Amino acid sequence: MSKDSEQLHLQKSLDLAPTVKQIPKNLEIHQDTRQDPYYWLNKRDHPEVLEYINQENAYFEKQTAHLKDFKDDLFSEMKARIKEDDSSVPYLYNGYWYKTRYEKNKDYPIYTRWEESLAKDELSEPAIEKQEVLIDVNLLAKNQDYYKARGLSISPNNQFLAYGEDLTGRRQYTLKIKNLHTGELLDTNIEGTTGSVTWANDSKTFFYTHNDPETLRSNKIMRHVLGTNNNSNTPDVLIYEEADETFDVFIFKTKSRQYLCIGTCATLTSEFRILNADTPYDEFKIFQERIEGLEYGFAHYKNTFYIHTNADGAVNFKLMKTSNTQTEKKYWQEVIPHREDTLLEDVDIFKDYLVTSERTEGLTQIRIEHWESKEIYYLPFESETYMVYSSINMDFDSEIFRYGYNALNTPTSIIAFNMRTKKSVLLKEQEVEDVNFDKNNYTCKRLWATARDGKKIPMSVIYKKGLQKDGSNPLLQYGYGSYGHTIDPYFSTTRLSLLDRGFIYVITHIRGGEYLGRPWYDTGKLLAKKNTFTDFIDCSEFLIAQKYTSPEHLYAMGGSAGGLLMGVIANWAPQLYNGILASVPFVDVVTTMLDESIPLTTGEYDEWGNPNEEAFYNYIKSYSPYDNVTTQEYPNMLIITGYHDSQVQYWEPLKWVAKLRKMKKGNQKLLLKTNMEAGHSGASGRFEALKELAEEFCFLFELEGIRI
Repeated sequence: MSKDSEQLHLQKSLDLAPTVKQIPKNLEIHQDTRQDPYYWLNKRDHPEVLEYINQENAYFEKQTAHLKDFKDDLFSEMKARIKEDDSSVPYLYNGYWYKTRYEKNKDYPIYTRWEESLAKDELSEPAIEKQEVLIDVNLLAKNQDYYKARGLSISPNNQFLAYGEDLTGRRQYTLKIKNLHTGELLDTNIEGTTGSVTWANDSKTFFYTHNDPETLRSNKIMRHVLGTNNNSNTPDVLIYEEADETFDVFIFKTKSRQYLCIGTCATLTSEFRILNADTPYDEFKIFQERIEGLEYGFAHYKNTFYIHTNADGAVNFKLMKTSNTQTEKKYWQEVIPHREDTLLEDVDIFKDYLVTSERTEGLTQIRIEHWESKEIYYLPFESETYMVYSSINMDFDSEIFRYGYNALNTPTSIIAFNMRTKKSVLLKEQEVEDVNFDKNNYTCKRLWATARDGKKIPMSVIYKKGLQKDGSNPLLQYGYGSYGHTIDPYFSTTRLSLLDRGFIYVITHIRGGEYLGRPWYDTGKLLAKKNTFTDFIDCSEFLIAQKYTSPEHLYAMGGSAGGLLMGVIANWAPQLYNGILASVPFVDVVTTMLDESIPLTTGEYDEWGNPNEEAFYNYIKSYSPYDNVTTQEYPNMLIITGYHDSQVQYWEPLKWVAKLRKMKKGNQKLLLKTNMEAGHSGASGRFEALKELAEEFCFLFELEGIRI
């Protein structure tokens, strides 16, 4: 074959969708047999698996090659809105101000600090040359395909910095220790950790969490002493090992700096152990032993622990307290009672004030109470499409409460609120580097759709003013709906690229999240999981009926557990959507939940159910996207995954696409892109992630005929 003929053959092959061989494998349990012809694709690094991934990636590149210029323009457009030489608001901790900054044309953060004496407050920081660089992640990430630093932690004497380093995206971190007085890295390299440490008050002892090398479950708490390492005669000491595979462990220090705390938690049950941080070689004491279904967490103040808990049927949680010498549940006393209409989400403890974050009818409120006078008041917020949250509040003795605020059309602000004077100072407002941006050019609202069982499903909506409700508008509907994780109506600069081209953007607050309280989560998991999927579909039908859009212009988007949602709606209601974007989608639910060697499986039985039990097996099988692919027309679909993903293994979307290619009817697009240098969170670096988003937006714009 001539060189020209070979080139022509290659071009033709790239025009055809990839195919992969089938090796039927019978999977039997509960007298039921599933046949999986693509099971063999879970052989990581197998030459034939890599070849198929490469074919899919080449097909993706070929099918989108004509969009390259548009994609580059979109990337430049989104990047241009970001203030490149940006920085966080400094915060004071233990005699130093700490700040994170970014520099122009650099992907990664630079972490800095300066002594308190050099600046009286966060608004009067010294010149950059007087600031100490803790680590410059740009230098650490140089020549790395992927780099992630996390868990920066300073020893109490301010001399040592600990941080975790991940070079693959698989969330297995190696701990590093830097001597900030000399600038040198110690020879400490502790592998297989979560990437963070908790220091004892002696500044030479720290504790860290070890991950199981196969399942990646956080299962051990280890103690390390500076000057020793795992290769010496004084190896790290095992402090606690969690034997129950449905539980994960972690360790932290109370804001008061008086207690080290080991937590071990499953989805629905928690247990803690505490130790005086001045005596790290003593034995941890159980705070309250685990009781199935009892969830609790706590904050320390003076001689009292304040406990955030669902004890005694407090579905939406309540606040209790107990002395630091009698921590068992039988001693707990009520502070803020359970409320049927309000979810108690978080607690911040200050010397003179108690601050709680609460959610009522989906909207977060900040409650402030003075310890001595018992005065109680709430911060006022008026919008229905906003999010507010406690920011970094490290200073226990402060009367300043920092919080963040943004809305669908309003950039993020960090505000310092004086709880005594009730006056606010704006510390920082996110800068949108676009002269045409004006938040008043966008309409924001909250809509309510009626689900098939009569429940009202809220949606947060934003679009550019002047839009006509005639069914012709492109609309991107986002959903997640799992783990009790609430997707608040947050501001996004990248979303402007959709809105300014006529898209409506909708966040559906479906069951499985906690937008309407803990019962909203409870009725969207286990044997009620299908509510998550039908809620999303019912919202789609509402948006169509109200002429916000039509099936020819409706698009759906979700990632991870939201990718599961995308897989289900593609099977159940393909006629409603012109396109679906699924990122790192959890779609092979039955097989994954039966494989205890896969990271996260055993810890998620409380979320999905354990398919080793027949009732859960049958229920999960009835919605699992991979198991329910059928011969029908599917929407246009773009699926994105990462080869090193530790949460949703690469083979789930790979198998799903292979099966869809074999069974689907019609000529709708089906594209798969596997990032070979990334994990669950996609590419590292703030700008590399924009390139992936530009590809996703181009997919939508192409379907809408938008070319500029």
